[in-house]
Amino acid sequence: MVPLKDYNPIKTTPYVTYGLIALNLLIFAYELTLQQGGLAQFFEQWAVVPSELTQSFQTGFHAPAWSEWDTLITAQFLHAGFLHVAGNMLYLWIFGNNLEDELGHVKFLFFYVVCGVLATLSQWWVDPISAIPSLGASGAIAGVMGAYIFKFPRVRILTLIPLGFFFPTFRIPAVLFLGFWFVEQALYGFMSLEAQANVGMQGGIAYWAHAGGFLFGAILGWMLGLFSQPDLDSESVGSQG
Repeated sequence: MVPLKDYNPIKTTPYVTYGLIALNLLIFAYELTLQQGGLAQFFEQWAVVPSELTQSFQTGFHAPAWSEWDTLITAQFLHAGFLHVAGNMLYLWIFGNNLEDELGHVKFLFFYVVCGVLATLSQWWVDPISAIPSLGASGAIAGVMGAYIFKFPRVRILTLIPLGFFFPTFRIPAVLFLGFWFVEQALYGFMSLEAQANVGMQGGIAYWAHAGGFLFGAILGWMLGLFSQPDLDSESVGSQG
C-alpha cells in the first residue's frame, strides 16, 4: 500500500516539515557525489554502528563516546538509495504537517528528533553487536505515524494498492492504514529475530526501529499533550467518501 495524501487540512505552514524534507534531500544529493568507498566511509562516520554504540556506552561520559552518540541524530538524515529517501519523504510529507500543526514548530522538531533517537535505540537493543551501519529517517517518521493514529484515527488516507496490472486507489481510515503498517513491521521484526537466531542474518530493513518508533511516538505524543483535546475537524473530515 502506498499513501498518496490525507484528507486532513492544516491551519499553519509546516516550516519544520518542509525543512526536514529539504535537509534530507540535500544530504542525499551530497551522497550521490561520493564514490562507493567514500560513501561507505561517510556512512561509517555519521550512521549508527550498533557495535560501536555498544562500546561507547561502556566508556561512560568521555569525549570518544560523544562522537558515537551524535550519530543517533545524524543517522536520521542519511539514506541508502532513491526508494529509501523517496518513501520516507512521502510519509513525512503526508503525516508530518498535521502533527506540526498540532504541536507547533519547536515541539514538533523535538518530538521528531527524540522519536528518531528512541527508534534507533530500539533496533540497537535487539542487535547490539551488529557492525552494519543503521541509517534513515524511517524511525522518526514512524514516531509521527504512531502519534497520528491516535490523534486522527478517522482521517481518510488516499491509498494506492497495486493489484497486478491495475493500480486502484482507496480512501482508508488512518486507524486501518497505520494499524496495518505497524502490525506488519512488528511481524517482520519477529521474523528477523528468528532468522538472526537460526542463521546469523543481520542487516536489511530495521523493522524494530519502525515498530519502536511507532510506539514511542504514541507515548511521546501523549506526554506532550497531543491527545488532551479531541480533534473535531478530523472526525468530520474522516467521514468523507
